[in-house]
Amino acid sequence: MQGAPPATAPGMPYGSPQPVPGPYQGAGSYGFQAQPMGFPGGFVPPPVQSQPTMDGTIWMPIPPSIPNCPPGLEYLTQIDQILIHQQLEVLEIVTGFEENNKYELKNALGQRVYFAAEDTDCMTRNCCGPSRPFTMRIIDNLGREVIRLHRPLRCSACCCPCCLQELEVQAPPGTTVGYVVQNWHVCLPKFTIQDEKRKDILKINGPCVVCRCCEDVHFEVMSLDETCPVGRISKQWTGIVREMFTDTDNFGISFPMDLDVKMKAVMLGACFLIDFMFFEHSGNKHQQAGVW
Repeated sequence: MQGAPPATAPGMPYGSPQPVPGPYQGAGSYGFQAQPMGFPGGFVPPPVQSQPTMDGTIWMPIPPSIPNCPPGLEYLTQIDQILIHQQLEVLEIVTGFEENNKYELKNALGQRVYFAAEDTDCMTRNCCGPSRPFTMRIIDNLGREVIRLHRPLRCSACCCPCCLQELEVQAPPGTTVGYVVQNWHVCLPKFTIQDEKRKDILKINGPCVVCRCCEDVHFEVMSLDETCPVGRISKQWTGIVREMFTDTDNFGISFPMDLDVKMKAVMLGACFLIDFMFFEHSGNKHQQAGVW
């Protein structure tokens, strides 16, 4: 019937429950607007449409604006999982020189939600390897940079508890919404998700990564007291050939539909930090990033 509301929210499978407003509702007005930016690696923003583009990419329909929600994060209010696919860099496989990482972020229907591109120089990438500092720019289908991730240079060895890994999440760029902080542990990867005021919100517990082969690796997102599961970050096994000779990884992130949209963005940042720490390696040297 004309004028009737859709049965489901855009980008959600038929019959899925409608999104529940997150804790950001009712907060004070942010008063900011995401700005266009220059894209690393020659990436050109796609046309604003939900139909397939020339390369066959289908973007998730643009959601309506939500009051008091950081611009561009409206997509995250309508999904409870994100699939992350790292793009294959042929030049990197042939030469062994590390290229800027690029990722497609999709919803459960296979529609692209965001595109992420690393922005670092050649010397930093190839001298510092997976321990390198980086800036990751995440853009939406309007060509706006809506999330920026910043990882400073830190020691990556577990024997240095005074200088562990950290990642800052900004949404939009210039406005910090949270941090991902590594916690020291003798053999296991552990992290804390913090809000913009450095208040601890969630915990992330991972397995002994070097002991996992030919299977998915799961990092459990837990409540602050670590008694209640909240979500999961999973590194998906892509096959022996791809795992051995490339560093292109697939990840899945799941979280409650009504989780604070800013914490969803921080979980997204945690996924990229985990990728660099434990699964980013040279295809020729096959060196694992994390030392556990």
